[in-house]
Amino acid sequence: MTQLQSRSGEPDDTGDAAGSPWRPRVALVLATSAGGIGAHVADLARRLAAEGAAVTVCGPAATNERFGFDAIAPAPPHVSHGAADAGRVRFLPVEISVGTHPSDTRAVAALRRMLAHAQPDVVHAHGLRAGLVAGLARRARAARAPLVVTLHNAVLARGLRGGASRLAERIVARSADVVLGASADLVARAGEAGAADARLAPVAAPPLPPPRRTRAAVRAELGVPADAPLVLTVGRLHPQKGYDVLVSAAARWRDRQPRPAVVIAGDGPSYLGLAARISASRAPVTLLGHRDDVSDLLAAADLAVVTSVWEARQLFAQEALRAGVPLVATAVGGIPDLVGDAAVLVPSGDVDAVDRAVRRLLDDPQARERYAARARARAGTWPTAEQTLAQVRGVYEELVHGQPGERA
Repeated sequence: MTQLQSRSGEPDDTGDAAGSPWRPRVALVLATSAGGIGAHVADLARRLAAEGAAVTVCGPAATNERFGFDAIAPAPPHVSHGAADAGRVRFLPVEISVGTHPSDTRAVAALRRMLAHAQPDVVHAHGLRAGLVAGLARRARAARAPLVVTLHNAVLARGLRGGASRLAERIVARSADVVLGASADLVARAGEAGAADARLAPVAAPPLPPPRRTRAAVRAELGVPADAPLVLTVGRLHPQKGYDVLVSAAARWRDRQPRPAVVIAGDGPSYLGLAARISASRAPVTLLGHRDDVSDLLAAADLAVVTSVWEARQLFAQEALRAGVPLVATAVGGIPDLVGDAAVLVPSGDVDAVDRAVRRLLDDPQARERYAARARARAGTWPTAEQTLAQVRGVYEELVHGQPGERA
């Protein structure tokens, strides 16, 4: 076997010149996550391990509890030869918060220790905070593995917090070897912040399992009459999601016959505020909390709604279109490029626009059928999870071995 050389000059015996699969050691780093970033990292870790990579996930213990990184099954025996940990995923706790926090210096020190122990060929951080901690941890190492940072969210905060986040954005952009943006506006922001190499890398939503229950059974559980429209949204309860707009619009639907039932699946810091708003406005909205049965909820839904202030490639929007559920969404970030003409787009923060769009679709079954057909067709044009993995692996190989990666 001909040994490959890594950037550090050390032999890499996980592949050969004849074309054997390269089985890298990859460190995936993420901060606190209860939604799309965690789901993406879990899917990426699973797929990398299935191809024989040795994957170390570094992040908060609570994020591991939600996504079960340490429970990802090892790869089959035929791909786990070579390095002892090839084809496996292990989790190492590093408490990285989503905002500036006094524990940041401890997180940098902890990650530095973890990387020294794991000796990865590539470090791939997901999100701004994880990218910042990974960049600072890497500076202190004598032999630095290449750093890839995927940006999933834009900086929306203002004031001192916004200023600190924009400073972090510049540090991350300039310290990463490659910055991947989940939407075109994130790629542009990275370039403006000083990234030497910023590329578009659309994040594919992990495929949902088939529904396990019937439409009637799900609606019965939710207390939705058979003839009542069910309007669904799924996501973290956070101001970015704009759920206050949805609640305000839903309050106007109380007098519709039959009255729509609006359900929000997810948890997060906005729960108490949203619950109070729902109660005060008597809006027909139910907060379901975290759910693991999104496939079932989509199968029971008549309409999906996304009211976010900003999104890259919103995972629930992808899930809804794949399921053929008509979608009303805000025209922000990467959503217009994602959905094309397969969804009804409305301005962010516009209660009147959300109200009108939902009413029109609820009143027009044929329009819902047209959007359902467009949704499935549009979803068929998106990069698959396998293509997402291929692009990421191409970047890894380019950085480690100097081979051309896949540029968007």
